[in-house]
Amino acid sequence: MTSSTSSPQAPVVPMKKLLAILFAASSFLSPVHAADKPNVLLILVDDLKPALGCYGDSAAKTPNLDALAARGMRFDRAYCNQAVCAPSRFTLMLGSHSTSTGLYGLGSQLRDIVPNAVTMPQHFAKHGYRTESLGKIFHIGHGNNGDAQSFGVPHFADKVIEYLDPASTDGGKLTREEALFTNQELGRIKSLPRGAAFESPRAKDTDYADGRVAAETVRRLEAAKARRDRDGTPFFIASGFVRPHMPFSAPKRYWDLHDPAKLPMPKFEAFPKDSPTAAHKHGGEITAYKPVPVAGKIGEQLKRDLIHGYYASASFVDAQIGKVIQALDRLELADNTIIVLWGDHGFHLGDLGIWTKHTNYEQANRIPIFIIAPGFTKPGSSTMQLAESVDIYPTLAELAGLPLPLGPQSIDGVSLAATLKDPAARVRDHAYHAYPKAKLGRAIRTARYRLVEWRNPGEPIATAQYELYDYQSDPHETRNHAADNPQIVKRLAATLAAYPEPTPRSRKRRNQKAGVEAVSPAITNQPLSIVAEVNAKKTGAPGCCPGPGRKSARQKKGP
Repeated sequence: MTSSTSSPQAPVVPMKKLLAILFAASSFLSPVHAADKPNVLLILVDDLKPALGCYGDSAAKTPNLDALAARGMRFDRAYCNQAVCAPSRFTLMLGSHSTSTGLYGLGSQLRDIVPNAVTMPQHFAKHGYRTESLGKIFHIGHGNNGDAQSFGVPHFADKVIEYLDPASTDGGKLTREEALFTNQELGRIKSLPRGAAFESPRAKDTDYADGRVAAETVRRLEAAKARRDRDGTPFFIASGFVRPHMPFSAPKRYWDLHDPAKLPMPKFEAFPKDSPTAAHKHGGEITAYKPVPVAGKIGEQLKRDLIHGYYASASFVDAQIGKVIQALDRLELADNTIIVLWGDHGFHLGDLGIWTKHTNYEQANRIPIFIIAPGFTKPGSSTMQLAESVDIYPTLAELAGLPLPLGPQSIDGVSLAATLKDPAARVRDHAYHAYPKAKLGRAIRTARYRLVEWRNPGEPIATAQYELYDYQSDPHETRNHAADNPQIVKRLAATLAAYPEPTPRSRKRRNQKAGVEAVSPAITNQPLSIVAEVNAKKTGAPGCCPGPGRKSARQKKGP
C-alpha cells in the first residue's frame, strides 16, 4: 500500500476549485501534495471501436458511455499504436511505441525487454497514489503474465474467454481460446476444440467477468473514498472490461436491445485494389470460434449474427461501466476524479473482408477516447485533434500535477492538456501506428490520409512498399492511391522517415515458465513496390513523437 506523503493535518483544498487553478496555470503543472491531487479512474475496454451513440452510430445502444462522454471531451480522431491487445496495452502503460520498445507480440515479456521501465501506475505511485488494477489491464495469456509490479496491490483478475452454455464448449471441454488466455496447453492449442463465437443465455450480469469486475470496482471505490476521507490518499484505479472481445458472450437481454435486421452490414468486402499482400489478413482469430469456417467465406446469416453479437456485447459492457460511474457519483467522488475511457484498438466487422483486428486499416486502429477532467474539460466537448494511446500517460501526469514521465523507456506520447482546454488547439498533426506481418508496416494518419510503409528494419528505403488512403474521397479504403499520388507519398514518407528506425522483431520469443516458443507470424508477400526517395534527418520531425533521447512529453504542431 502506498501511503500519502502529506501531513494528516494539511488543509484540503476543494478539488474542483483546485483543478481549475492547476489547469489554468503554466503548461507544466507544479507538483502538489498527494492529499491535494485528483483521483484517476482509468477505464479500459477490449476491442471497442467507436461504434457508440456518442460517435454517431445510430445502431448502438450505449447510453452510459454516451453520458460519460458528455461529461468531458470526446476525441474523434483517436488511434491505437498497434492493433492487438498486449502491444496496445504496453503502449498505453509505457507511453512508448512498440517500434521503440520491440514489444510487438502477444507473448512479449515487458520486463525481459524493458526491465527498468516505469509504467504509468508506477509513476503515479511514486507521487503518493494508491494504485490498483482490476480485469483486463495488461494482457494475460499467450504465455504472458502481465506486470504485477506495476500496481501497489495484487491484481483482481477474471476471465476473458467465458461461456455459460455447455453447448458452447462441447460439453464443458477446454477450448482453444480459453487455453490461450489462461496459459494452459500452449503446446497443443490446435488439438483443442473450438468454442462458440457467441452465446446469449438468460443470465445475471455478474455471471460474466465484466459484471464481476464492475461490482469489485464499485467496492474498491467505496474503500478508496473511506481511505481518502481518512488520510487523504488519492487513488489510481485501472478497471478493464473484456467485451466486446470475442466470444460475444452476453446475457440475452442485451441481445434483445438490437434488431439484427437493422444493424449495419459491411459496405465493401474486398481488399483495397492495388494493395500489397503484406497488408492483408486472411482468417486469423475469428476462425478459432465455431461455426466460423476455417477457410472460405462467412455466410450472410453468420455475418449478421456476429455483428449482432458485437453490438450486444458493447451494450453489455456499457451497462457495467454505467454501474461504476453511478457509484462514483453516489460516493461524491466525481468532482475530484479524472476519468479516462480508452478502447485498446478497433475491430473489423467484415469490412474489407476482414474480421477482428491485426491490420493497419482504419477500422482496426481507430478507437474511442474520452477524458473527463472536472473543472477543466468543458462538458459535451469534442475535438478533431489526432491522438494516440501513448498520449494518455503524459496527459494524465500533467493533469494530476505530476512531473512529466521521463522513462527510462522512450516517451513517445505528447500531452493533450492544451487540447483539453481548447478543442481547437493542436499538439500534433498526425498519429502513428504500426503492425508487424511478413514485413513491418508503419503508418501515419493525418486528418485526410493514411500512409503505410511496409519495410523491415535495416532494409533499404528503396525496397519499401507503400499504401496511401484518402479518407476524403475514399472513406471505405476501396483502393490504394499511392501510385497516383507520388508527391503525397513522398511528403508523408518524409514525415515517417523522421521517426527512429524501428526496433527489430525477435523471430523467436521464449516464455521460460511455460517452456514454449512462439514464432512471429509470416504471410506470403508478393511485392507491389512504390519507391519514394526520402531525404529527412532521423532526429525527429515536427508534429511526430520524440524518439529515444528526446523525452519531452509536449510538442508543437508541425508545418
